[in-house]
Amino acid sequence: MAVSLLVRGCGRVSRAFRPRGWSQLHTVYQSAELPETYQMLRQTCRDFAQKELIPVAGQLDKEHCFPGAQIKKMGALGLLAMAVPEEFNGAGLDYLAYAIALEEISRGCASTGVIMSVNNSLYLGPILSFGSQEQKQKWISPFTSGDKIGCFALSEPGNGSDAGAASTTAQLDGDSWVLNGTKAWITNSWEASAAVVFATSSKSLKHKGITAFLVPMPTPGLSLGKKEDKMGIRASSTANLIFEDCRIPKDNVLGGTGTGFKIAMQTLDMGRIGIAAQALGIAQAALDCAVDYAEKRMAFGSPLTKLQSIQFKLADMALALESARLLTWRAAMLKDNQKPFSKEAAMAKLAASEAATQIAHQAIQILGGMGYVTEMPAERHYRDARITEIYEGTSEIQRLVIAGHLLKSYRS
Repeated sequence: MAVSLLVRGCGRVSRAFRPRGWSQLHTVYQSAELPETYQMLRQTCRDFAQKELIPVAGQLDKEHCFPGAQIKKMGALGLLAMAVPEEFNGAGLDYLAYAIALEEISRGCASTGVIMSVNNSLYLGPILSFGSQEQKQKWISPFTSGDKIGCFALSEPGNGSDAGAASTTAQLDGDSWVLNGTKAWITNSWEASAAVVFATSSKSLKHKGITAFLVPMPTPGLSLGKKEDKMGIRASSTANLIFEDCRIPKDNVLGGTGTGFKIAMQTLDMGRIGIAAQALGIAQAALDCAVDYAEKRMAFGSPLTKLQSIQFKLADMALALESARLLTWRAAMLKDNQKPFSKEAAMAKLAASEAATQIAHQAIQILGGMGYVTEMPAERHYRDARITEIYEGTSEIQRLVIAGHLLKSYRS
């Protein structure tokens, strides 16, 4: 499939046009603006969100309704497989493009943003990095158009942050592995056609005994728990995956036996860039809402934006947002340049998620009583923002990652 991202005013991005814009990746911090190609991508995704997501986001949230029609349109645009090469039906772009696009989608609807993030980063990402050529053809190519999406099953009811303590087991039986256990809080679970699942294949080896498996959905021995009734991102499904003597062919091992922990950690680094971008979109939407309301709301004979206290709040919100955005772009560029990016991804995710929560909180303060009712989207942004400090590693885990890298650099 040729690159199918629609660029405003240009139709489709041609092979001849794309490389010139994307080769300017290294100059982002040397110029006042993003390179033109990225700007056009951003505007395209912004227009899509404005037309397809913002008008329905509130209703999707209220009804817990999966945005199936919108996801298929995003697949046609290339947004569900942005860093996947064209040979596997992907858009063939980079992680900076992905971060920019995901922010704009999340600005329109945070639930749609996390669905996009999970498919790109957590499902397709590890298969692209660790899968064989045959696995890539089978498990990537059908998951790029929006007809199928994937999920990522690492956390369990008894362990979330401790990824090395997987109690789900995998035992080899002839030509199959037999999985038993429960995976918890799995995004996209009810709509997914496949999952990357992590299980302990050798308990004595601890984290070195974890193996990653490619599991088709549905499949015998795998059932879904109830859909969780969540505080936010309510249009995306979240449920347990329950394995009871679920037989998986040996060919479905991803990256080799015992490499699951390594795969999970590298995948979470990629995922943190995606969640940072999602948080940026939520934060931007909350700031948009606050500014729009403050410009129109009259108090003491003038718009709220004439009040110094409101201006100070808006300035702090903008500072937190734009600082987090630069950290996110930096992490994405390091990944694109094949440089270490674990610390930077943790910094981006921490800064963006905390900025989203703080900005959404301040937006409600500016709106006052109107911020507390569902007539305005501010309360939804606040609910959606909170999860960004939890999944893909809590804020506490991000601080541990950052501190670990910092201390290592001093000790070396």
